[in-house]
Amino acid sequence: MDVSFDKTAGNDVWLTPPYILKALGEFDLDPCAPIIRPWDMAKNHFTELDNGLMKDWEGRVFCNPPYGKETKYWFNKCAMHGNVIALTFARTETGMFFTHVWNVAYAVFFIKGRVRFYDKNGVIPKKGGPGSPSVLIAFDRANSEILRTCSLKGKFIQLK
Repeated sequence: MDVSFDKTAGNDVWLTPPYILKALGEFDLDPCAPIIRPWDMAKNHFTELDNGLMKDWEGRVFCNPPYGKETKYWFNKCAMHGNVIALTFARTETGMFFTHVWNVAYAVFFIKGRVRFYDKNGVIPKKGGPGSPSVLIAFDRANSEILRTCSLKGKFIQLK
């Protein structure tokens, strides 16, 4: 899962840095967890073997979905569940962002600088890097407040 933003790196697993997870608090579920991971993103995980889009989500969810054309399906599920913080590229001008974030989410938090994601071994690759800045998206009021008060550096914007 967590589809690569750098197709030349030969890697399609990009793990959320632990400092981001720590700043957001504990999560009950990561529905997009890689099969091999050096740390857990939540108490429970769905991998590509489980197909998290087809499973019922429970509790507070952290969603770092596959990046690309599939992202909108994950964001639909995020909006239906509600109790979610999602992480994706801040491609704010796209149709997907207008349909599934600007018109649905409660808040966004633009992370200052480029997030350096980890590979499945828990290492930040020396080559390559994100092609875009990242944004955290809250799909409910409670997670919006968590984004507003978190210790991450960046810019919080309330949408609802």
